[in-house]
Parts: sequence; structure tokens; C-alpha cells
Amino acid sequence: MNNKILIWDVPTRVFHWLLVGSFAGAYYTADSERYRDIHVMLGYILLGLIAFRILWGFFGTRYARFSSFMFKPSEVVAYLTALIKHKSADYLGHNPAGSVAIWLLLLLGITSGVTGVMALKDIGGDLVVEWHDLVSEGMLVIVAVHVLGVLVSSVMHRENLVRSMITGFKKGEQDQGIHYAYAWLGVAMLASTVIYWLVYSAKG
Repeated sequence: MNNKILIWDVPTRVFHWLLVGSFAGAYYTADSERYRDIHVMLGYILLGLIAFRILWGFFGTRYARFSSFMFKPSEVVAYLTALIKHKSADYLGHNPAGSVAIWLLLLLGITSGVTGVMALKDIGGDLVVEWHDLVSEGMLVIVAVHVLGVLVSSVMHRENLVRSMITGFKKGEQDQGIHYAYAWLGVAMLASTVIYWLVYSAKG
């Protein structure tokens, strides 16, 4: 499989990197009163991104759809066992272990965002604040594990998966790729995020 084929559409890639940036920024500003407004703004952006990803998981392209990475627990265990033995299969989309990270990141991202909004509105008191902090720390752990998994898979399968999430291309058979990148939607996502940032900042 030496052909370069398109696997990740533009909206999926834009979502991925905007989520990375918004979470990193929100985590960095979490304990700063000076950057509190930025933290709140990034939290809303994170929630908006996840809302889009949930919709795109049903209506997106082949490898962006949830159906492409719905693995049974036994498949995840089998993949991890094979990985330890350096015999894991290569996947064009998310592999079984990666899919677990994606599901957890979506779940924790939603929980972190919702509890953040609740804390902002003074709903639930200190318990909600503590839950928000705990979930955010858990999300950071999953991010770290996910990054480690990407690096390990990149070495084992001799393919730069980080670059794939930038370019959208991986090695595969020609008929396995997607045919439309939805670049216009990715551009619209990025533009909407920037506009929201500018409008929110102007209000502040």
C-alpha cells in the first residue's frame, strides 16, 4: 500500500487542531484570574467544537463517522495484546485503542464544558467546581496517553500519523480513500471560531 490516499477530511482536521488549541489554552488559563475571560471563551469554543464533532460523527465522511470506529471491548483488548507483541494491525482510520481515547475525550470534554458553565453560573457550588477541575485533569491524562499511542503507532507502522492529521493523507489502496474533503466546511469552522473570538474579546 504505497498510494497516498485521503482519509481525513478538512472539517475533521480543523476540529482536531482547534480542539487541541482550545483545551491547551483553557487548561493553561484555568487558575488565572487575569485570563479568566479567555478561559471561559475557550471553554465555549470547546463545547461548540464537540457539538460539531457529534453531528459530523453521523453525517461526515467515511472515517469521521462513529460507525467506522465502533469497536467491541474484546477488539480493543486484542489490539492492545497484539501491540505489546509488535503484531498489531494497521488501520486507515482510528484503531481500537485510539477509538477509546476519542470516546473518552468527547465524554470528558462535554462534562468539563458543562460543569464549567455551571460553575460560571454559580450552579452546584464548590462540588461542581471540584468536579470540573477533576474532569479537566482526567482529560489531560487521556490526551497524554493518546499522544503516546500516536507516537508508538507511528513508529510501529512507519507512518507519521501526526502529519496525516495535518495533510489528511495516509498510505492505502486507492479505493479506500474518501473522495471529497469538504474544505469549504473546514474553512467555515475556522472562520466562525475566529469571529467568535473577536466578538467575545470585543465584549470583554
